[in-house]
Amino acid sequence: MEGEMVMSGAMRLKVVTIDGPSGVGKSTVSRKVAAALGWTYLDTGAMYRAVGFQCKQAGIALADSAALNALLARLDIRLLPPLHEGDDVRVMLHGEDISQAIRSPEAGMMASQVSALPAVRSTLTALQQKMGRAGEIVAEGRDTGTVVFPDAAWKFYLDAPPEERCRRRVGQLRAKGQAVPDEAELLNQIIERDRNDRERTIAPLRMAADAVLIDASDMTADEVAARMLAVVRASSARCHQH
Repeated sequence: MEGEMVMSGAMRLKVVTIDGPSGVGKSTVSRKVAAALGWTYLDTGAMYRAVGFQCKQAGIALADSAALNALLARLDIRLLPPLHEGDDVRVMLHGEDISQAIRSPEAGMMASQVSALPAVRSTLTALQQKMGRAGEIVAEGRDTGTVVFPDAAWKFYLDAPPEERCRRRVGQLRAKGQAVPDEAELLNQIIERDRNDRERTIAPLRMAADAVLIDASDMTADEVAARMLAVVRASSARCHQH
């Protein structure tokens, strides 16, 4: 079938999943892996940020399920390739480019809150699965290997201590010319985000049983991407030999 391949006697989607906590470098690595394979990069986190952004813009309380369901029913999110290599995916919400607006730490916290809501998760998971059915997708998030694409052919879990992720986030914000919050405050936000993501009842952040763990603490994004590509290409070569 289109977009599927045989691995270990089971049908597997031709999808690479990269999960891990906030600020570990999943987006950068995913872009590099997707570019090297010539595949599409699916930024699931950007989709949750977009929903959180729209809730805030519309003044919708997350406990207001009727208003939230109405918003989700007419949700129109499109992910477009970045204009410049190395940039984030462009995110269009009802035709408006919100790519910059959703990259703030506040938008990240909003994403964490809306991602705990069953209606939001089911809507976005269905949308992501639809995008992934064609195959040749590199998907990153917190549950892409466990919930969204459990049949993905390649799964990775990227990790690093909160302090290292805080240091990297500060560097990213500075590089983009964005406001840098107090580092102690940012570290607390990262730790709180981790707790929210790991403790939520629906699709909590955890490593898939069949994922490859990569500790990115002392590795550059290029080194992490190279390691992932080696795994993907080695198993692809084995598949072609059988």
